[in-house]
Amino acid sequence: MLRLLLRLLLILLVLVLVLGLVAAAVGPLLIDPDPAEGETRVQALERPGSGFVGIGPPDGGEVTLHVAERTPAGDGAAAPTFVLLHGFTFNLYTWERIMAPLAERGRVIAYDQIPYGLSAKPLPGAGAHADPYAKSSALARLMTLLDTLGVEQAYLVGNSSGGTLALEAALAYPERVRGLVLLAPWVNSKRPILPQWLVDLPQTQRLTLLLARTLGTDMPLLDYAYADPGRIDEERRARAAVHQEMANWDAAWAALLARSLTDPVEIARQLTQIDTPALVITGAADRIVPPADTLAAARALPNATFAELPGCGHLPQEECPALVMDIIDQWLDQAPAAGDDRAAAH
Repeated sequence: MLRLLLRLLLILLVLVLVLGLVAAAVGPLLIDPDPAEGETRVQALERPGSGFVGIGPPDGGEVTLHVAERTPAGDGAAAPTFVLLHGFTFNLYTWERIMAPLAERGRVIAYDQIPYGLSAKPLPGAGAHADPYAKSSALARLMTLLDTLGVEQAYLVGNSSGGTLALEAALAYPERVRGLVLLAPWVNSKRPILPQWLVDLPQTQRLTLLLARTLGTDMPLLDYAYADPGRIDEERRARAAVHQEMANWDAAWAALLARSLTDPVEIARQLTQIDTPALVITGAADRIVPPADTLAAARALPNATFAELPGCGHLPQEECPALVMDIIDQWLDQAPAAGDDRAAAH
């Protein structure tokens, strides 16, 4: 009798294991693969204070970027240009609270990096969109936008993964970057990197689509990025979700996520080669990029100044705009020069 019970228990365990494997293999395939419906006409998405710029990538075709610009009062011909680069899942509206005060210093340009905000939602394919979410493509789009808008040299202001892009631009095109303002730059990535064959599995593709929909619908990173989520008003939440108005946004987000699963962040190994003057800022309550990681990045840069802002999270430009502008103004007034080895992280 005992043997029979043990045999039945073994059969039950095997059955549970088999069912678990079947569920793992088949379950993701039940996720609806049809992309989100929405607007496809740029004209219908126009908003006060921003517009759309078509840029032609080197391999042909055109990508439409959602761009907001502020210019200084009076003659701003000699004033510097600031280009604002948002982070993962966010858009140009993350900079709203510092664009006007920053425009007192010079021309300010912010844009939605694809596939976020109201910029294009390309999918990987042939021609111009063969690999739209490679790091090299993001860098090429930034440089092409600067050329299109007639910007020869700019301060790059980057938050999180936007800080990563700013650093890569300073490394590849130092003559185009006058200075860097890095708010919690995403430098020391600890996420796993998966083999391409695993990412290409239909199950992984569907799970990636589900993750994209969760991140883009519920916007959980917005709350997590604040030290005090109670500071987020409904207008800010609405602006964070403007991508939902566009068709195929979820498929485009999923394509970016899939690319990131095989694309490691390697800029940390090259920081010592970037001598562009840099202001590196962390929020003391940042739960996404630990302040210690941001301090380490500042110390690795040859010409960096470090600042920690109390009571601020991962989006200090939103949560603590006055503190951010105070430290930027102080840094700009010091006007560090490229290659000046006097500056050090402190």
